[in-house]
Formats: sequence, structure tokens, C-alpha cells
Amino acid sequence: MTSDHGPQTLDSGPRTPDPGHRATDQPLAVVLASGGMDSCVTTAIASLEYRLAMLHVAYGQRTEARELRAFTALADHYHAERRLVCQLDHFRQIGGSSLTDPAVPVERANLERTEIPSSYVPFRNAHFLSIAVSWGEVLGARKIFVGAVEEDSSGYPDCRPQYYEAFNRVIAAGTKPETQLEIVTPVIRMRKDEIVRRGMELGAPFERTWSCYQAEDLACGVCDSCALRLRAFEEAGVEDPIPYRQRPRYGRNQVSTP
Repeated sequence: MTSDHGPQTLDSGPRTPDPGHRATDQPLAVVLASGGMDSCVTTAIASLEYRLAMLHVAYGQRTEARELRAFTALADHYHAERRLVCQLDHFRQIGGSSLTDPAVPVERANLERTEIPSSYVPFRNAHFLSIAVSWGEVLGARKIFVGAVEEDSSGYPDCRPQYYEAFNRVIAAGTKPETQLEIVTPVIRMRKDEIVRRGMELGAPFERTWSCYQAEDLACGVCDSCALRLRAFEEAGVEDPIPYRQRPRYGRNQVSTP
């Protein structure tokens, strides 16, 4: 849902019945999920010990509708007790990123790039985390799970461990004294192929996820996000189950030109 009056939210509440596999005395965790492979595996990890309140933020990105479908599929799969979908329109107005500004083209994959790519959305994760903290404090959640990855990712500055360490200090300083809420990033130091392997161990539904930066029907296969994902599955020895328009090989020792 959109509006000219700032952020809008939709809280579907605790409407999804738990099928009985998750103990009701487990603590609650907020899971910030985009619908991609990293947030999928993070959700799988969180579900081992926590009841789930799943949060998705749409921010005017090119694949906004497709990512929301993926998030909904993951929330269904993991029987999330609560769901919150937020719409932030200001990123599109701010621009400066190929994900939100149609005037900035999505770059073709370059996994050797050392500079921050144009797909970086300036300070985006701070906005997402602020929503997660607000919601988590109201719900009495104990953790906020985030699928950030530092190594083998696109080099975004708001995916580094020290960023989340600093944000945890902000949470401690800016919430009620009785609030016990902490951000955890279980895959942040893993390589992408390790994330795939961990997801396979946990039965993560990769077929329900979406990672492409620019297409919503068939993944393009040539943006950075597709390349990182394809390389991860290739190096893990697993077939990526989502459809691609192109499937170049991005293995570190054998790269084909898209």
C-alpha cells in the first residue's frame, strides 16, 4: 500500500496458525526478510529456536512486487505468527541507486569489483532496522534476525559486522530499560556457497526465493545479485531451482562471459 503521507504499514497480526512443530514457550524473534536466499536461510536458522514475527520492507525497488511474493511464500512456509509489511516511498524520491532510480541502470555482474556498486541504497538498512526495533520492542521480541552477508557479497557498507554491533549499542541506548532486544546476523561471516549448504541442511525452500535486481518473471542471470547466487549454487554443487533468462557460469576458477 502506498501513500503520499510517508511510511505505510500493514500488520496482518498473528493470523497464521502454528501447525504444532514449534514450541509455544519459545521466545519470539523478528526476522527481517527480503525474500532472497540469505534471508531465507536466516529465517530457517531463526525457526530452530524462536517463534517468528516476519518483517518485509518494500522501498520502491525494481522487483518490489516479486520480492513481496517471495516474502509471503517464506512466511507461509515457516508459519510466521505475525507479519508486518512496510512501504517506504522516500527511497525512490531520494534516488542515487540503480535499485530505486530508473535513471540509473542496473550494472552487469562484475564479481571482481572493488568499489561499492550502484545498487547500494544509501543507508537503507538503518531504516529497516529502526522499524524492526520498534516492532520488536512492542512485541516483546528477544532477537532481530537479519540476513546480512559481508564476505562474498556486493560490498555494501551496511552489511559489515561492525555496523550491526554499533546498531546494537543504539538499541541499548534508545529503548526502554526492560527491553532485551538484540540484532543477530547468523550468516554474516559465511560465504554464499556455505549459505546454500546450510540452507540445504535445514531444508530451506530456495525455490520460493527471489534475488534478481531487475526482473520479476525470469531472473536475468547477469546482475550482481544473480551472479553471486548462481556462483554460490555452482560452488555448492546444487542446482538453483529458480528460473533464469540466462545461466552464465561464475565459478571462481571458470567464468563465462554473460
